[in-house]
Amino acid sequence: MKIRSVKLREAHKAANGGTSSFCSILWDLQALHLVTASSSDSSIAIHDPLLPSSPPRILRHHRDGVTALALSSNSTCLASGSIDHSVKLYRFPGGEFQTNVTRFTLPIRAVAFNKSGSMLAAAGDDEGIKLINTIDGSIARVLKGHKGPVTGVAFDPNGEYLASIDSIGTVIYWELQSGRTLFTLKGIAPNTGSDTSIMNVMSWSPDGETLAVPGLKNDVVMYDRDTAEKVFSLRGDHVQPICFMSWSPNGKYMATSSLDKQVLIWDVDRRQDIDRQKFDDRICCMAWKPIDNALAVIDDMGKYGVWESIVPSSMKSPTEDIPNLRSKNSNGLLLFDEDEQEASMSGSLSDLGEDSHGESEPPCRKRLRKQSVFDEYQDEDLHDDLNLLPKAEPEKKTYRVHKENSRKAKDGQRSMISTSRPKMQEAFQPGSTPLQHGRRCFLCYNMLGSITTIKQEDYSHIEIDFHDTSRGPRVPPMTDHYGFTVASLNENGCVFANSCKGDKNMSTLMYRPFGSWAINSEWYMRFEGEEVKVVALGTPWVAAVTSLNFVRIFTEGGLQKHILSLGGPVVTAAGFKDELAVVTHVSDCLPSNEQMLEFRVFKISNGTQPFRGRLPLTPGSHLTWFGFSEEGQLSSYDSKGVLRVFTCQYGGSWLPLFSASKEKKSDENYWVVGLNSSKLFCIVCKNPDTCPQVLPKPVLTLLNLSFPLASSDLGEAALENEFLMNNMHLSQIQEKVEAMISKGLDATLLDDEAFDIEAAQDRCILRLIASCCNGDKLVTATELVKLLSVEKSVKGAIQLATALKLPSLAERFNSILEERLHNKTDQARDISLPSSKYDLSAKADVAFSKYLTASGRSEVLDTTIRTSSVRLSAPLFTKKAKLSEEDKLGKQKADQNQTAHMEDNKEAKNSDLKNAGQVNSLRDVKKTHNQNLSDPFSKASNNHEEGKKVAEVPQVRSQRPSDPFLKTSSNQEEVKKVGEVTGAQSQRPANPFLKSTIK
Repeated sequence: MKIRSVKLREAHKAANGGTSSFCSILWDLQALHLVTASSSDSSIAIHDPLLPSSPPRILRHHRDGVTALALSSNSTCLASGSIDHSVKLYRFPGGEFQTNVTRFTLPIRAVAFNKSGSMLAAAGDDEGIKLINTIDGSIARVLKGHKGPVTGVAFDPNGEYLASIDSIGTVIYWELQSGRTLFTLKGIAPNTGSDTSIMNVMSWSPDGETLAVPGLKNDVVMYDRDTAEKVFSLRGDHVQPICFMSWSPNGKYMATSSLDKQVLIWDVDRRQDIDRQKFDDRICCMAWKPIDNALAVIDDMGKYGVWESIVPSSMKSPTEDIPNLRSKNSNGLLLFDEDEQEASMSGSLSDLGEDSHGESEPPCRKRLRKQSVFDEYQDEDLHDDLNLLPKAEPEKKTYRVHKENSRKAKDGQRSMISTSRPKMQEAFQPGSTPLQHGRRCFLCYNMLGSITTIKQEDYSHIEIDFHDTSRGPRVPPMTDHYGFTVASLNENGCVFANSCKGDKNMSTLMYRPFGSWAINSEWYMRFEGEEVKVVALGTPWVAAVTSLNFVRIFTEGGLQKHILSLGGPVVTAAGFKDELAVVTHVSDCLPSNEQMLEFRVFKISNGTQPFRGRLPLTPGSHLTWFGFSEEGQLSSYDSKGVLRVFTCQYGGSWLPLFSASKEKKSDENYWVVGLNSSKLFCIVCKNPDTCPQVLPKPVLTLLNLSFPLASSDLGEAALENEFLMNNMHLSQIQEKVEAMISKGLDATLLDDEAFDIEAAQDRCILRLIASCCNGDKLVTATELVKLLSVEKSVKGAIQLATALKLPSLAERFNSILEERLHNKTDQARDISLPSSKYDLSAKADVAFSKYLTASGRSEVLDTTIRTSSVRLSAPLFTKKAKLSEEDKLGKQKADQNQTAHMEDNKEAKNSDLKNAGQVNSLRDVKKTHNQNLSDPFSKASNNHEEGKKVAEVPQVRSQRPSDPFLKTSSNQEEVKKVGEVTGAQSQRPANPFLKSTIK
């Protein structure tokens, strides 16, 4: 085997005296940066691998050596741990310091992000593992179980488990949902002792099926993810223990480093080493390049390098066929039968019951494996390896009994459901969990914070917490003697209500503001014989929906403002600023167990009801969450896992923006907290739990919103989803723009937002056109071209079709462009006909000034389109270009004629005013006003250039130029370009939803 040398360069200074240090290295997602750190250096270096000689970007925020690095899956957040006991977060790749997320009592040795980036695990010499919520920096839970310094942590790619290893060779499987220990494998890895330059590590395979751990025989041992049983081992020419290993992106290969200063490359399927490299110093960290056949290494002296072409070209590339976890079955297993899937669902640890006394029951969901796999790779010293296997813990035996009992319970529940009559859904408070005596429960949990209560014998203890303490005050706990059962929370205050109690069957409503000039600002309302079912908060109002189907609306000061009657029993309600949304039953359930629900939206300020209609649900489901997004979009989530958002499209419709069946595993439930324009915020609960527990503190999971698209032969689901999402966002902006214009407000900011979305939509459409061309979907490509917003994008599509050698398609694209230009020319000529009035509206005046700055804003988009377009060796459609030049000359002549006509008309007006004589003041004011309207630029009439603009402005119809990618170099060029634009209608106005008016 040919030995190749890898050139290393210094990244960090070695420790004093040339002693070894533990160094770290990692790639970002696109392999554009390399990040290095050393336990002997307090700085972090971000290198450019394309320019290795250029100085790296240095981050100096730790006070002592950096022992651990981790990068989120989307490469936007960098975490570091240090000997100074702190864990810090940075923006990546800029390196801007964000926050100190936690501190330990001893040095930190390991950090790791989960797949979504919402959780960070950190561990070190104090033998504990902290799970940190990266959204708000809170400590979700602390895991205790190791008896030595924790040197490695790794999240299961499927999001179920966390694996950890310590310096004495113990590996522990943790269940993330409950925080319980599933398996403890003692003494399976080498004991590194007190040498902190050598740290035991382990690594999950990219498909999440096996855990690689350094063995006691200078090998790497693979353990099953669900049973923790040994699967196989990699044993070769290492003569000392393994100190680091790294999987290739597709999991077909592995690189191992040993204390013998060798690095071996393994073909995992064949269990053979295919290449090796000998170094001068021990390699203590490695990272496969995500998009290429290369491996980054760093030694214990702080020198790093990149080993190119590791895998021979005759073998499969390490970046080919990378596992896509979402393409697997929902429980993350490739092979299973019906019984095992059912066992997977029933083997949850999230609910032990009252009689379990804290005993854990690990979910032994053993996968089906082909017997030939074991027969083929049984090595001759199998009996020796059996001695190293951890003894099966007694808890595994109880699982079979637990599985059978769960099946019987399920069968009993199914029989009860089949014989019971469908019932109407009971009222519920969004973000609440069922009340249980002696256990803390959520009265409210939303995007702002939470309200928890624990019921005692004679009273309850209520606590109010904000996720971000800067958004709300610190609220002291309160003692509840009313027994409140529902609550709601916003920035201004909180509202509570209880069920009917006492001899008078009375329900109480209490509002508690967070800030008020009055000393005693709390107020109470009591309802005799009327029970408050749901409460809601807005700005500035409080609402309670009662058992008498009343909606009672109060001011923040406690004034009873409105009482409305509903058409049926309430299901739930939610508030956002000035809007109150209420869901009620329309009728009894259908025989198919479908709930018949109706929603109504009330505008509290003006006493109107803008929306009312049926609330759609998935057949056989019920409503589990209802509320508003952070942008104010009404949303609902049902028990089948479908999220819908209300839009004014098609007269008011609900759009399905998320389907849990395509995201979650069979043993998971999503408990929705809220959403924004692109993410769903939820808490993952294990079956049979449908809601989280208060303690340990639940961890928020962020899921991408996406339409439940059908499987298209185009194969571009992500682009199609982006296309639909952009259309929806544009529709929502249109609603806001129309609402602001109706109120006489300035919609400039929304105009800019709409412009950016349309630019992004054009880029998305161009990528879809490229896919259609490659897939011979030419009709679809033609339809897409017609949807492009600007002419520059259409020209880019023409160049793309020409580069792909599709001349007929390019000709069709060009015809579409010519038709668009022709229509604009006709419309512009209609506008430029002689008229007795040449006054412009105020909005057209503003639009003209916006045009002069529009080209500067479009430079970024212009660069994107230009770089994505293919450069052609010869110009396209020269004949048609000549025709367009002739049209341009004709338009210039028409502009000159119109200018002369306007000057004559202006002179006539001035002479009329001169000969009018003395008139009363009212007529004089009116005439002056009309004159100003006819010439909005009269102040600059003495300037020749600005006078030219005045002559050309009345021909401008839209508020945005036809080509937003034009650059303006000087005032004279701007005037010239405006003159050209006036001959044709602009592509779109500055406000894409507002038609410009011309008097």
